[in-house]
Amino acid sequence: MNPDRQQALPWQRNPLFRFFASLQLAMLLLTVLTIASIVGTLCESRFDAKVARAYIYGAGWFNVWLLLLVINLVCSAFSRFPWKKNHFGFLITHLGIISLIAGAYIGRACGVEGTMTLFKGEAPANMLTIDQRVVRVSGNEGDARTVPFEILNKPPTPERPRTIMTTPSGYQISAVGFTPLLEMDMSPKPLPDGGVPAIHIWIATAMMGQKLDSWLIADDPDHGVFDMGLASITFKRGAASHIAEPAAKPDEAAARPGEATDIEEAIFAFAKVPDQISRPDKGGATGAKIRLVDVGEKSGSVVVEYNGISQSFDVGANLGKDVPIAGTPYTLSIKNYWPDFRIKDGQPGSVSRNPDNPAVLVFLRGHGVPVAAAAAAHAQPEGPPPMGPGAAENNHLVLYVDEKGEITYELSSRKAGASSGKLDGGTPLSTGWADWKLGVDSFMPHAQEHFTARPATPGSKGPRSEGIRVRATRNGESVEEWVPLGWQISVPVSPVPLQVAYGYKEEPLPIGLRLTEFEVDRNEGVDTPAGFKSTVEITNGEGEKTTGQCWMNNPISYPDSWLNTFSGFTYKISQASWNPENLNQSTVQILRDPGWSLKWIGSLCIVAGVFSLFYLRPDPENLRRPPDKQEKSRKRGKSPRMPVEV
Repeated sequence: MNPDRQQALPWQRNPLFRFFASLQLAMLLLTVLTIASIVGTLCESRFDAKVARAYIYGAGWFNVWLLLLVINLVCSAFSRFPWKKNHFGFLITHLGIISLIAGAYIGRACGVEGTMTLFKGEAPANMLTIDQRVVRVSGNEGDARTVPFEILNKPPTPERPRTIMTTPSGYQISAVGFTPLLEMDMSPKPLPDGGVPAIHIWIATAMMGQKLDSWLIADDPDHGVFDMGLASITFKRGAASHIAEPAAKPDEAAARPGEATDIEEAIFAFAKVPDQISRPDKGGATGAKIRLVDVGEKSGSVVVEYNGISQSFDVGANLGKDVPIAGTPYTLSIKNYWPDFRIKDGQPGSVSRNPDNPAVLVFLRGHGVPVAAAAAAHAQPEGPPPMGPGAAENNHLVLYVDEKGEITYELSSRKAGASSGKLDGGTPLSTGWADWKLGVDSFMPHAQEHFTARPATPGSKGPRSEGIRVRATRNGESVEEWVPLGWQISVPVSPVPLQVAYGYKEEPLPIGLRLTEFEVDRNEGVDTPAGFKSTVEITNGEGEKTTGQCWMNNPISYPDSWLNTFSGFTYKISQASWNPENLNQSTVQILRDPGWSLKWIGSLCIVAGVFSLFYLRPDPENLRRPPDKQEKSRKRGKSPRMPVEV
């Protein structure tokens, strides 16, 4: 209860102070917060966490309500001033609630939370991706503006547009549409004259029952290459030579004839086709033959044949491990297994769990003599044909178009060797990459790059993404374009087009992260993952480096000191996800919460205060006695009692 008015200090008798310190206000605030929490939970289950955060937990009225609760708690605590010993539980409980709310506010305002995708072998990265969508607009004024843009439960429509910004040139940018599935088309646009040549190619495999197609623009760094993962196709202006030349410079690490060197070779092997597809990444080819056999309910075995030596390795037991091949200078690493192999968006993948078209990717590494050098030194007729100095590019096709529109090619493959010639539009070209065949069904001598995006229709193919439709309006004229998530498009307005991007918010970190190793532990006898672990190198602004490992429920703390950890001024780097199709990729979550210590202190204070209020209650009659008599009463074992204060 509040002190009597006769005993209260003058400021404690102020009506405004008494209102903010009243129990009635506390009950009103707590009741509204309880109802809001229930509504927020329902919104989160009905929609998602972003809707609940936007309308409840992150809304301005909710913050004001929490601020009123803090004021009520402070005034209530000071209404009992000067404090006595029996106020300890009451005060510590109020202090705990205030600390908990303050820690939450500090964490929200100054904290960092996001993800970062790292790739083995790449330079350190420091851009953190935050789960908040933004729109970025830049024009000829030399500036760019970024504004938050979350799609909640009411997406924009032409009848109910959502204003994004107004540019310095006077264009009003607004969103007038949203689709969760946007289809993107990179088809070139024909021109009457000028531009660059463009062709439409298809490449098909009867073994997989799959056909891929793509437009290629000559000499275009972004749209002039079709990468299948297994091999690549490049389109250039010019003409093929009569003798195929390598598409790239020889590997500097390649050995002279008969000389051993460091070798690394990637090989795709298929259970249903005896041919393999190899890609020497360093030094040259090993000359080994890889077969995938005994595939059933499990993932089968990899058979390695090298110089008359044949060894078998169980895929499930050795997936992701480096295993020595006895009697050879090489080790075997089984990186990926696909039960139903297909090429999707230029990357290998599996369309089902059924072993309908099993395939495996293995790496052979070691210090040995490349196959071309071995053939010259030992005159061994066995093994695949040597590829010469261009072995590092031996799953590559270059298409050329000359001024007359004649298309020629230079082909490199492990099976067919190096060849060149004229491409006949009516006859498919056998690539030598398993049973893949290539053809050209459309040619534009004059074309320009043209990007279009539209809501996806049933059965449509190609890359898809969420997207918004933006409208640029000025002086009664307007232009509309679809913008896919993660893309930047050009809105054709005069005098200079506007560049509009729709994506996730990114923030730079004062530290850089580099993935040095990614490991996947497999369950014994099967290929199902038991766990995965990332080894990360962390570099600070002074260039100091440290290395740590993170896996599920075991984060890296940086800086790793008890003071930083306790205060919350440390980065927690946790394993977030991984890509089964690329074991050189790992996604980590990074969290920094400066309010962490206040949250813990507040929670402990609430527990201590509640314990004190309910279990350490002095007898009010005993407190009104003189100190010497209080002591005698305690010695007699009198049970202390007191009503709980609120």
